[in-house]
Amino acid sequence: MDVVSGKWKVLILWELHHHGARRFAELRRGLPGVSEKMLIQHLREMETDGLIHREVYREVPPKVEYSLTEHGISLNTALAALGEWGSARIQRIGAEKVLAQAAEEAPSA
Repeated sequence: MDVVSGKWKVLILWELHHHGARRFAELRRGLPGVSEKMLIQHLREMETDGLIHREVYREVPPKVEYSLTEHGISLNTALAALGEWGSARIQRIGAEKVLAQAAEEAPSA
């Protein structure tokens, strides 16, 4: 759990999985609300944990891309079931809220 602790790590994994290699600015745009400091911190931790690869291109201006490693891909696969559970929960809660609101709005007999 330590590997995916933090609000943004799972979202970074998802972003890299669905869009492939991304530059820092692309990641930041894909994760509205993340601060630059937090994104940098999470990317460094994930690189240390072997989840992402940081590729530095020696050109002017410098270019850096982040991508998933095999370890990161396997973690994303493991997290897929949790994502499905969350989607089902959202649908269930959403349906329960709609029914509760309808009951509240129904005229009293």
